[in-house]
Amino acid sequence: MISTDTIHLLIADDHPIFRQGLKTAFSRFPEFEKIDEAEDGFQLLEKIRKEQYSVLLLDISMPGPNGLELLKQLKKERPELPVLILSMYPEDRYAIRFMKAGASGYLTKESPPSQIIDALRKVSQGGKFMSPRLTEKIAYEFLDHEKAPHETLSDREFQVLCMIASGKTVTGVAQELNLSVNTISTHRSRILNKMKMKNNAQLTHYAIQAGLVED
Repeated sequence: MISTDTIHLLIADDHPIFRQGLKTAFSRFPEFEKIDEAEDGFQLLEKIRKEQYSVLLLDISMPGPNGLELLKQLKKERPELPVLILSMYPEDRYAIRFMKAGASGYLTKESPPSQIIDALRKVSQGGKFMSPRLTEKIAYEFLDHEKAPHETLSDREFQVLCMIASGKTVTGVAQELNLSVNTISTHRSRILNKMKMKNNAQLTHYAIQAGLVED
């Protein structure tokens, strides 16, 4: 068992310099007793199957399984493991969806180390971490304000939207998600219908403008 007074942390990010920077910052605090690393979704799953961690600091854009599918797999295999998302994507575009999928908190990579450390301490003890901005957004959603078009999509449809907007073909998406081309085509049709758009170019333009993918 891991002591509640110490934090056994796993950092999952595909940028070694970024991981090392975080390790250096965290190692100055005695409660971070052990800090491990994973460079992609495959290595992450392998590590959590072999060791117990107090908390996982997760980038949602890594090679291999990533994003919502990876989070759902993690919560299926280790439902008790707190997951703090640390992403390049703005929280107002992604945070609520990931929190609903089981994340304990969401921060952007622009967050100062002190805030990340405070968030890790909180979620490792079973709490939730939300910035004031995210708390406000959740309150607006609770009051049923009009949602952005992409917020009407299911998790799978949202994943397919982001992959198509990143330049992947229907065949490429199907291969990566291990689904049939017909299934992905059906998801694409539903996405276009829900978002009232006609083609991939419009989807891509929307995703870039909304900050869902990089330009």
